[in-house]
Amino acid sequence: MKKTILLLILLLPICCFSQYKSSQFVLFDVTFTYTKQDADTSTPSKSHYYVTHDQLGPNVPKDWTSPVDYRNGTVHIRIEVLDKPPGKEPTQWTLCYIPNKGQGNGYGCTATDLFLEEGIYEKEVSMTEFWENESIIWEEGIKQMDLIIKDDSGGQGHAHKRADHKKFFPTKVRITMVQVAKDATFDPSILSQ
Repeated sequence: MKKTILLLILLLPICCFSQYKSSQFVLFDVTFTYTKQDADTSTPSKSHYYVTHDQLGPNVPKDWTSPVDYRNGTVHIRIEVLDKPPGKEPTQWTLCYIPNKGQGNGYGCTATDLFLEEGIYEKEVSMTEFWENESIIWEEGIKQMDLIIKDDSGGQGHAHKRADHKKFFPTKVRITMVQVAKDATFDPSILSQ
């Protein structure tokens, strides 16, 4: 009896740690400087910074629905604006999930909050409430993320198209996205790992 209780006490932290680890994961954490030339020459689309498969976190699952349901969870978006031209021009980054297999338009996007100056900006977004989230076949996973620098005018407000593009470039940011499972709560300690 004592051995059973001791074994349970020893296994409890492992069980809880495993549960914590599976309730959230870092989708990506990238720091980069972005210039007007980068925006003009990015391919296949302008104003895009591509987070390719090798830059995604090591714990990104193939299936986002099972055994852990990330598809119906939330995403914690953190942007640290390290350098931005003066003038407090409203800026944001659109963050697009590019799936291995899509339907409809074939991808879906959320975004950072608008920001005016350097600093840290964080927000939580439901995975079922962002633009075209249903166009991703979540059971097939994500192959990359496309990050697009924009102004505050909406979907087509690509910063490189602006006559006053010097209000946006060059910029340096660190963007981190943490996927949180359904019914789980974001734990900020994952950002320091």
